[in-house]
Amino acid sequence: MAVTSSITHIRTSDYSLLVLHRLVHSHTEQSDLRSRRMCEEQTVSLVDVLEEDEELEEEASAVLAGSDSDHCSYPQGYVKRQALYACNTCTPKGSEAAGICLACSYKCHEGHDLFELYTKRNFRCDCGNRKFSELLCKLHPDKDEVNSLNKYSQNFFGVYCTCGRPYPDPEDQVEDEMIQCVVCEDWLHGRHLGCVVPDCVELQEMICESCMKTHSFLWTYAAHLAGGAVEVKKETAEEPTVPTKEDEVDDAIEPSCKRSREEVEPRCRLKELQAIGQKRVQSGAVFWPSAWRSKLCSCSICQVRLLEAGLSFLLDESDTVLAYENKGKNSEQRRQEHDPLMSALDNLNRVQQLEIIHGYNDMKTELKDFLQRFAAEGKVVTSDDIRQFFEQQSRKRRRVDAGAFYCT
Repeated sequence: MAVTSSITHIRTSDYSLLVLHRLVHSHTEQSDLRSRRMCEEQTVSLVDVLEEDEELEEEASAVLAGSDSDHCSYPQGYVKRQALYACNTCTPKGSEAAGICLACSYKCHEGHDLFELYTKRNFRCDCGNRKFSELLCKLHPDKDEVNSLNKYSQNFFGVYCTCGRPYPDPEDQVEDEMIQCVVCEDWLHGRHLGCVVPDCVELQEMICESCMKTHSFLWTYAAHLAGGAVEVKKETAEEPTVPTKEDEVDDAIEPSCKRSREEVEPRCRLKELQAIGQKRVQSGAVFWPSAWRSKLCSCSICQVRLLEAGLSFLLDESDTVLAYENKGKNSEQRRQEHDPLMSALDNLNRVQQLEIIHGYNDMKTELKDFLQRFAAEGKVVTSDDIRQFFEQQSRKRRRVDAGAFYCT
């Protein structure tokens, strides 16, 4: 699945506040860009965004519910795939690149300037190791000095794509989505991919041009699996090779055990595709259709090739972001089935349930009005603003309760 960047960092493990925190963080990052555009064109208001809370919650839980928000992932070793962040406060540009897990972003780096990295594979949390000179991990302080198998990129310093720009980019006036390469896991602007971005981009995985050129054998698969403009190269028929006496002798003395192994060994699909001679223009990123990984050759020779290239994960269907997101969605569904709040509501009578529903709706309306003022003035919503809002709600509730008690 081609991953497009739209998830923002949620600084809470309480999913009941999921949408609010996601909105606040997103609005904070993009407020300057939005306020400038609000003067030029009609934009979606914060109220409209809040009304999409169900969609946002599903989107966020798909990414975050697949990771542990309470425990540092370091003891798990190099996690197959997890949500990651980089702390610009602790490891700014010029220092060593480092990545932190979801739980550490909450517990150890609350209030810090974080770069959201979405998800990355085979990574071990760096929080509190040698790269953090003035910070000790609160969740798992006993860590090795470095995680030597971790792979880092420019993303860990908040820049992306071949253009090396931040996201969101306050200087970029062009509306464009960011798409993640499944090999290098960098994010690229759609306009910098060197190809036409398909309409169903969210259903396809993408490999950038740089990775395609680094691993040139992938072009053979692309010609047969990825579609697009294809050129058929017709090879000139060659004269059949007449075996020499030496060849006949080699065949005669070839050990029978070797022959039996070759008979058992499956044919190499990559060689078969190469023999067909079908080609495609070898430029630009490549978008791959669903289940394309299952069509890659897994013979022993190709497995070695993939291992040496660091691409063994391409044979693993569970490595995909789609598989990770489905895991997160399933985890969130199980959590909701055992939600203590829902269990408590089930034990209330109808009048009590209606009172809670009315209270929630009132708070939601007031929250929309509160955020609407920031949108109208083009101001950033800070954590202090949100804290102040809920403090006012708490004081208002106490006054109402006190008044009700006095009247009785």
